[in-house]
Amino acid sequence: MTVSRFWLSLALSAMLVSGSFAQSPAQKFGHSKHGSAFDSGMRQKPWRMEGIGSAHFPITTTNPEVQQWYDQGNALLHSFWFEEAERSFRWCHKLEPENAMVYFGLAQCGLNWFSIIEAEDPLLKRYRDFLKESVKRKAGLPERERLYIEAWDVGFSAKKEERIAKIVRLLQGICLKFPEDVEAKTLLSLFNIGQGSGLANDGLINDVLKSNPLHPGAHHVRIHNWDGVSNEHAITSCEQYIKAVPNVGHALHMPGHIYSKLGMWHEAAFAMDSATRIELQYMNARMALPFETWNYSHNRNYLCYIQEQLGMAEASLQGARDLLSAPSDPALKIRATHVQGIKALARMLVKFERWDEILKLGAIPWAEGDADDDFLRHYIETLALLGKGQVEDARSKWVDLKALIKTDGDKSKDAEPDEVKLQSIRIAEGLLRSSEGKLLDAQRLLLTAMENESERRSREMYENDPPDDPWPVARLVGDLFCKRGEHKLAIEAYAQALSHEPNDAVTLVGLATSHKALGETDKAREYYGRLLYVWSNADPNLRWMAEAKALGLESEPIAKTPKVERRYSATALDHIGSSNWSPYAAPQLDCVDSEGKPVRLEGFRGRNVLLVFYLSDQCPHCVKQLVAISSRAADLDKENTVVLAVSSASPASNKSSQSLGDLKLRLLSDSQHENARRFASYDDFEDLELHSTILIDTEGRVRWKRTGGDPFDDVGYLIGEIQRFNKKPE
Repeated sequence: MTVSRFWLSLALSAMLVSGSFAQSPAQKFGHSKHGSAFDSGMRQKPWRMEGIGSAHFPITTTNPEVQQWYDQGNALLHSFWFEEAERSFRWCHKLEPENAMVYFGLAQCGLNWFSIIEAEDPLLKRYRDFLKESVKRKAGLPERERLYIEAWDVGFSAKKEERIAKIVRLLQGICLKFPEDVEAKTLLSLFNIGQGSGLANDGLINDVLKSNPLHPGAHHVRIHNWDGVSNEHAITSCEQYIKAVPNVGHALHMPGHIYSKLGMWHEAAFAMDSATRIELQYMNARMALPFETWNYSHNRNYLCYIQEQLGMAEASLQGARDLLSAPSDPALKIRATHVQGIKALARMLVKFERWDEILKLGAIPWAEGDADDDFLRHYIETLALLGKGQVEDARSKWVDLKALIKTDGDKSKDAEPDEVKLQSIRIAEGLLRSSEGKLLDAQRLLLTAMENESERRSREMYENDPPDDPWPVARLVGDLFCKRGEHKLAIEAYAQALSHEPNDAVTLVGLATSHKALGETDKAREYYGRLLYVWSNADPNLRWMAEAKALGLESEPIAKTPKVERRYSATALDHIGSSNWSPYAAPQLDCVDSEGKPVRLEGFRGRNVLLVFYLSDQCPHCVKQLVAISSRAADLDKENTVVLAVSSASPASNKSSQSLGDLKLRLLSDSQHENARRFASYDDFEDLELHSTILIDTEGRVRWKRTGGDPFDDVGYLIGEIQRFNKKPE
């Protein structure tokens, strides 16, 4: 059992975009002397992090400081905070560049349980290179340390289908030889998830917790171990993990998985909302944008889903819209914020039947030329047309939807049609037949879809992280039977829907309705009471609540959850900060121009700023970038944008520069790299200047940036981004 390919690509892309995409020789300007593997990832020194948990991993070192940073990196690995773990290990490397275990730590930032099935992915090459360097240096190490390196070397170089079994066997060997090594036991329990008995694995986790009751990895592993298997067994670790690691977004996020599957929607919202806000705190403090932090968009989409379940439609809608307004990077294979935002928006609009908004031209920012967006658009527009009673138009749209599957299939003779897309076509056709009065056909199609969903859930092939679907199909079947007056059948279908999404509010309305129709008032009252509890802070005027109230039932709110929950509201966590991304304030810029006059960002309020940190006029790539920008000076001026180019060159050098002196931009001097450091445009590990391209809006907020070993010279993209945020200021 591993994380999906989507999340692997997303995490690795974020880690790469946070540094440099370059894979160039070390002698080039801005590139690492240690080789291309060091040209990506974090480039600024770490800091002592609080609230990340404690996980001591002893290594051979002559420098006590190396052990301290290594332990910090190891603790971060346990919470899948790979980019920050790498930052700590990079500082270890600066202090002891020949330490084999430091290279092993760096390798784990990419080669881990998260990615083991895809270990040959090109995005993982730099981590395979780190592992090779570790293997080169393992001679002379104590046996325990050598065994770790060898476990990774053998496990990650094996055939895909053999990797997990081999690394499990080798980690087991370390545990047997060194029974006091809690790190080996924690890693073994992680890689062992899904390989055998969850209960036996839990025993291994308990053994770790006897030594360290708040071990972050052990609690994290236990949540994954029972997630979707026996969720209630993970509740204790959900509570303890948050105590152990209160300042790591992913650690706060993970309990939300369990609480959602148990129908503890209020507690799930606290988990996912706090995760999102803590993530944003970190991002703003470290100048990270949403596309540079893989977990943020996942957090926010999940929170949107949970808010939907709580009837908080407007909060969910705001979250989806904010995801879609966030910037991206043209080098990313997956535009995470767009993908997650579109899923959240489409799910919310369908669930709350916002048919007019779905059909309004331009209301949803679909990505042009994206096959998945095109399919989703046709699907939800079919549903919207049905919702508005425009049956003929809906049939036409459904025909177009079905044709998209054939188009996908034609791309490869061997490719089978996407099972999820076929399911969407089946559901849309079932609802279409129902609207056409062909009820038996509708019933057959929706029952088939219901069975398909149940079967995919049993195979763990159903996307539930969070689900893309606005409802369990069984709920649609229940609605169909309920409308036909077949309430016993409706209750059976609704019961299955609740097994898939416990305490789903709309399903509770259906159950209250059908039980009331059968004269089973006590049961109807119970389901109505459960609805009142789940939707205790729901938006007013939701039609399902009005329908439930119209049943004339009397009940107090009834909580049917494994444990008592806190009641969630959209403002409950405002003391932490916002849960929705907005551009952060740019750091201070304090340079001098070629005349020696001070230049600060405050002097450009009311204008956008394209801020470029370059290396020197002797760097051909820098000159190429600045010439390209200068050639579009008129276009930039039209967009109310001034260009500031910053380097360590003296004012006199800037004034006399032969290659840059005549360009239509202002050359600024940052002789001590103070500004470069504030804008994260300096490599603290190797004392190197870096290229940075940063867009700052009229209010002094960072809207987009790229930093690394190579400059960004796609001026057309920059102008497009400026036009985008000029149109709709925050």
